[in-house]
Amino acid sequence: MTEFRHLGDREVHQGYIWKVVVAEFESPAGESFHRDIVRSPGSVGVVPLALDADGVATVVLVSQYRPPYECAVIEVPAGMRDVPGEPPAETGRRELIEEAGLAAGEMTHLLDMLPSPGLTDSVCSIFLATGCIEVDHDRHGPEEQEMELLHLPLDAALAMIDSGEITDAKTVAGLLATDRRLRLGVSTGQ
Repeated sequence: MTEFRHLGDREVHQGYIWKVVVAEFESPAGESFHRDIVRSPGSVGVVPLALDADGVATVVLVSQYRPPYECAVIEVPAGMRDVPGEPPAETGRRELIEEAGLAAGEMTHLLDMLPSPGLTDSVCSIFLATGCIEVDHDRHGPEEQEMELLHLPLDAALAMIDSGEITDAKTVAGLLATDRRLRLGVSTGQ
């Protein structure tokens, strides 16, 4: 593809974590155009996985109220990369403790996804957490205080994708990547 050029940003809003800008670009044909972009530090999602004695895979998900949708959304534990310089795996470990009360023994990078490339520059790094042990959670804010933990067989969680009960992009991607990894026999650190 012929190269587009980013000419600069004009900030229109600075929030606690995100910044909204009007970005100016130049097309390969020399045409100038503008796009509204949410600048984000990115996020991390974690699929906590356990295998029982029979090798049945289970995952821990959260059901959390999400104000933009005005309903609870079933998700993997996740959070923003809001600590400058913190490696994504450490953000994932922190969020897993905060939301699910689980400390990961091993964190394995599954994938990076672009959650909404027409809107934001955010990248969501998704990890597989194994060898988890229960610890005290450290929930923040009313949504997290009221969240529910769901301990589900991986197959049941995958069926919830098919039925439309799980629609969150990072969760769908993380669960499918975890299932694929298990089916291919790739080590899960268990």
